[in-house]
Amino acid sequence: MILDGRIVAKRTLQNLKQQIAGFPRPPGLVVIRVGDDPASQIYVRRKTQRAERLGLHHRAIILPEDTTQQQLNETIKQMNEDDLIDGILVQLPLPKHLNETEVLQLIDPQKDVDGFHAINSGLLSQGRPHLVPCTPKGVMRLINESNIELSGKEAVVVGRSNIVGRPIAQLLEQANCTVTVCHSRTWSLLEHVSRADIVVAAVGRPNLLKGSWFKRGCVIIDVGINRLEDGSICGDVEYEYAKLVAKAITPVPGGVGPMTIAMLMENTVMAYRQRVLHT
Repeated sequence: MILDGRIVAKRTLQNLKQQIAGFPRPPGLVVIRVGDDPASQIYVRRKTQRAERLGLHHRAIILPEDTTQQQLNETIKQMNEDDLIDGILVQLPLPKHLNETEVLQLIDPQKDVDGFHAINSGLLSQGRPHLVPCTPKGVMRLINESNIELSGKEAVVVGRSNIVGRPIAQLLEQANCTVTVCHSRTWSLLEHVSRADIVVAAVGRPNLLKGSWFKRGCVIIDVGINRLEDGSICGDVEYEYAKLVAKAITPVPGGVGPMTIAMLMENTVMAYRQRVLHT
């Protein structure tokens, strides 16, 4: 089974559009980008285009590469105080002279639609999730919408970033999986992957996980998006071979990517509901 994130994302967005039509005002989303990184430009454009089509009040704030920490901090504080803005997203990565952690912790936790603030991370770790990071949330939604049973299964997450690896491991554990988190220091990655019922690959290394490593009948979620020298895009999993043994697998592109943007829109609507409608 191919887990097509485009189908689930479309259904999610249609539902959100119906909700938004009945609100006193449209939820507001601001995306802040610093510098001219080509990939960041593409991501910001996709997010603002989706917000436009959905009927959100949206802004894109583009700051120059040499923006200071104080200038960026002041921009975030202004958005925190803007009553028409319900969600704030700072596009990562930031230029190296800026303190990413400081920036993310400045965002009002109620407007933290990326789910990266320590308060939202803490709520997730306690099993009381509110604004959950978009990619892990999208992975779980895709799994659930595909009627894949998780309870009692052995899950392996390859990657331990605060953006994907750690939160998805917590969500899988809360879904009653037994979870192993692997990383660059893990001995015998093959051994861990080969026994897993669920594998989430989130390391950003093209074709790192070979098709022969996977157990027949497993579920493979490939979060990686890697551009090869010929311009083509692939994931962290050797897809053409892995799909021959997997019960279900996400393609790259078209799997997790559409879900990430859909969950960003959903988090913005959730933040609006809490702030404005108190629901």
